[in-house]
Amino acid sequence: MNPIGGYFEMELNNGAEYHKNAIKLNTGRNAFEYILLARNYKKVYIPYYTCDVLLEPIIRNNISYEFYSIDHCLYPILDFSSIKKDEVILYTNYFGLNDLNVSAVIKEKANVIIDNAQAFYSKPIPNIDTFYSPRKFFGLPDGAYLYTNQVLDSHFEIDISIDRFRHLLGRIDLGPEATFSEYKTADSSLTNQPIKIMSKLTSKLLNNINYQFVKDRRRANYEILHKELKNKNQLKLKLNNDATPMVYPFLADQGTLLKKQLIKNKIFVATYWSNVVEWAAPNSLESSLANNLIPLPLDQRITSNQALSILSLINKNA
Repeated sequence: MNPIGGYFEMELNNGAEYHKNAIKLNTGRNAFEYILLARNYKKVYIPYYTCDVLLEPIIRNNISYEFYSIDHCLYPILDFSSIKKDEVILYTNYFGLNDLNVSAVIKEKANVIIDNAQAFYSKPIPNIDTFYSPRKFFGLPDGAYLYTNQVLDSHFEIDISIDRFRHLLGRIDLGPEATFSEYKTADSSLTNQPIKIMSKLTSKLLNNINYQFVKDRRRANYEILHKELKNKNQLKLKLNNDATPMVYPFLADQGTLLKKQLIKNKIFVATYWSNVVEWAAPNSLESSLANNLIPLPLDQRITSNQALSILSLINKNA
């Protein structure tokens, strides 16, 4: 019998999750591992331009891997015909803006895994293994969604998220700088975790998000930024009708200096990804992206006036 009475828990609604038909797991990298194990792949082709955490399941399971480059349209530079049946291509839907590339890649080869960690709103394609990392879009401690028709016959324990909440709650009370170390601690705690079922707490939180509002706000902020920056941006990416971006990817020659100015003014921008400069050649596109790309924030917390403030600061320092 479920407990009745006693002290109150957090008041959360019982809404609907956006990916309600997906397999719910604890992290994106573990959703990736689930596919590798279920399909019994022997080799993975992985982009130079990706987060190093995706190597965790590859190395843990002694799977062979090979890096590949991307072109200026962020499309794989690969001989697709050479990929064997027990090998697979991992393709990243960069910034949530590469749905057309995804469609093109799967026409080239059936054995593809789509990494939609940066593309929460992009729809899964039937019979194509796809995973999502919703904490890239929302205030969550962990969690992942997976679409696959190859299910593992395994029992996984349910994750527990309570110890990964201090930075989420602390940002509200104390601000982002005061609890940034807690954020790093929570993020590090996900390293080398086994595959688990998404926690009850994370699942509950995903039932409380106004998904349409988030989508509309992100798209509107993208348009504000793009109108001003499209002629200065070395990346020529288009916001398609159904796309919902994670960030506005602004690539500029002096991106490193501009990034420092933005952070100095409390406009916090990440680096995608510091490990890339160790993997890729110094003069490669991937190294340029890692060094000079500025992923400008455009998420649901940002008003149109704040988006204009970002542009104002860029114009002063560009």
